[in-house]
Parts: sequence; structure tokens; C-alpha cells
Amino acid sequence: MTAPGLLSRPPRRSRVRRAVALALLTALAAAVSLCVTGTAQAAGYRYWSFWEGDGTRWTYATQGPSLVRPDDGAVQGFRFAVSEDSGDAAQPRRAPDFAAVCGSTPAKDGSKRVALVIDPGTAADAPAGEQPPAPRTACARVAPDASTAEALASVAKPLRYDSAALLCAISGYPESGCGEQIAGDTSSAPTGTATSASSPATSAGGSADGDGGGPSVGVLAGIGAVVVLGAGAVFQARRRR
Repeated sequence: MTAPGLLSRPPRRSRVRRAVALALLTALAAAVSLCVTGTAQAAGYRYWSFWEGDGTRWTYATQGPSLVRPDDGAVQGFRFAVSEDSGDAAQPRRAPDFAAVCGSTPAKDGSKRVALVIDPGTAADAPAGEQPPAPRTACARVAPDASTAEALASVAKPLRYDSAALLCAISGYPESGCGEQIAGDTSSAPTGTATSASSPATSAGGSADGDGGGPSVGVLAGIGAVVVLGAGAVFQARRRR
């Protein structure tokens, strides 16, 4: 005869399976929570970023356009978008091709030619109630010692700056706002290739900044830790079998 109470106890193998399942579910729930928290806390800035072209690719500028004095034949780019930092900044969507922009503008003594690529970005990055104009290029002929800011002013007025000399608008776009922080996910901003780290102030005269907004390295590390803990719980449960 079976001793009283033995039939009410689940088999040992069943208890192990339940412990394993519980550990895995706990790890998964914690990982999802970390992902959601990381995305919710993501924030970016809406601003004009400044880029320099080398003929084949764009590089995020390490100085503001008022400090850069490009040579004849240089290509300079501007892109309006929302991004967290230079690492996920959206670069101009047109190639930095000097010949394509200034090919019909001959060299002239006493001046230099600077190819400008101006990309107002997408509707997803536009301020509320505004629509970005179409991207365009322009060949600026300026004095040999002119800065990029002066070259831009010669072909893309009106420009708007704030009190800290941050470039706020090119050709009147956007109508308002200047490098404001945008809370929430910035995954709509295309990824750009940047080689320097900075803040939106790079678009002005200061020194160094199309899918960002994913989980940060810290979030991913946290997920890894949770998975390791879950695996440990599984191992301990199996040892008790």
C-alpha cells in the first residue's frame, strides 16, 4: 500500500521542469523590461549637423562651419535630423561629389569654389506643422579665406542662429526651434557615419558631433546579465534532480 500523501506529491522530474521554466520566464521578462526601459529613456536633439566630404564619403566635422575654412574644391554638407549624438547622426543623403555640384563653375583667380550639399531631412524629423523642403546642392564662389558659414550664407539665405551661435535654420527651415531635445525613441533617424563625438553645438561655431535609438550598450549588457542568471538557475535546478 502506498503511504498516505505520496500520491499528492508531483514526480521529481516534473518539479525540475517547472523550476527550469520559471527561471527562463523570469529571465525573459527581465530582458524585455530592460529593452522597454532603454527605449523609453532614449532622447535626441533636432538640429542641423555639419559634415565634410572627401569625394567618396562623409565625415562628421570636428569644428563648426564658422571655424572651417575649406580649400577650393571642398565639399561641405548639412543635414537636419533628430539624433542622440554623432554616433547615430544622419548624414546628407547625396554623395560628396564636387564635380557634380561645381563642375560647371570654372576656377577663378581671387576666389574659391565650395560645393554645398543641403539636406533638410525627412518629415519624421521635421518640427510639428512643418514639412522639409527638398534636398539641394549649390556651388558657392567665395573669397579664398572665407569660412564654410560664409559660403553657406552666400547661397542659402536666410540663415538663423541662436545667441550661442548655433546654426538653427538654413533657407528659413525650420521656422522655429534650435537644437531642442526630443524625448522618446529616435529610431526614425537614418544612421550616419561619424568619426567624432560631440553635441549639437558642432553645427555652430564651436568644436565637435539614416536607424539610431536602439538599446544602448548598458541595456544590452544588462540583458546579458539576466540571461546568465537565468542559465544559472536552470543549472542549479538540474543539479537538484
